[in-house]
Amino acid sequence: MEIPPVFKISLYLTTAFGMQLCAADRVEFEAASVKTGQCTYQSSIGPGTVALKGVPLNSVVMAAFKVGKDQIVGPSWLESDCFEIFARLPQGSTTEQIPMMLQTLLAQRFKMAAHKEGRPSTVLALVIDKNGPKLKESTENSSFMAGHPRGTLAVRRSGGGIKGVMTMELLAKALSTHGYGAVVDETRLKGEYEIDLSWSGGPASAVESGAQGNSVASTPVSDLFSAVRETLGLRLEPRKTLVDFVVIDRIERVPTEN
Repeated sequence: MEIPPVFKISLYLTTAFGMQLCAADRVEFEAASVKTGQCTYQSSIGPGTVALKGVPLNSVVMAAFKVGKDQIVGPSWLESDCFEIFARLPQGSTTEQIPMMLQTLLAQRFKMAAHKEGRPSTVLALVIDKNGPKLKESTENSSFMAGHPRGTLAVRRSGGGIKGVMTMELLAKALSTHGYGAVVDETRLKGEYEIDLSWSGGPASAVESGAQGNSVASTPVSDLFSAVRETLGLRLEPRKTLVDFVVIDRIERVPTEN
């Protein structure tokens, strides 16, 4: 089921910075088709398949290396050139292996080489607000996100919105994809929660207002900071820390033939 304009990603992306993989360690798709396309930002992960329709390569790098948009250092066309990637997972593989498969695909089809680099940076720490969290813990028989496989979430690419059953660590990583910078979880909450977060402004309006918060998806508030606070009972605080960046040393703009 498609939810355009949405980018769906696995909930359980493994940490992956082994960018120069030897053949014995390489995990790859059974088959994959890669071609250029219009930017439609529609993606899905189904049983045994990954379909990325009109997704900028920057988003693929984010999913492959489990980093936010602002943690990638590379050419500007990564955000403007979109691709259609259809891949079939090997029998017996799991969604946890998809990031490593995406890394292999980037290396094989785009000749990508990269390295990890720690840089001092300002991040947003996700913490509990003074009045306490407003979170509903997920249960096995919950109807939330009905029709979607458990282990996926939806991230709207226009405006702002996140919906899914997720840990606070995953919520922080999803928030990192919206252009506000890296977000790290410091809530110390360990459960999986039903998150339905929506806001109407982009990073510029959030910086101008300096607010914090959250809202219901049908009535988005003006910025991410207010949405997080009002809907989730959480808060985003700026912190100085060392952040891992993916620095792209080499990448080809035109993928190799299928």
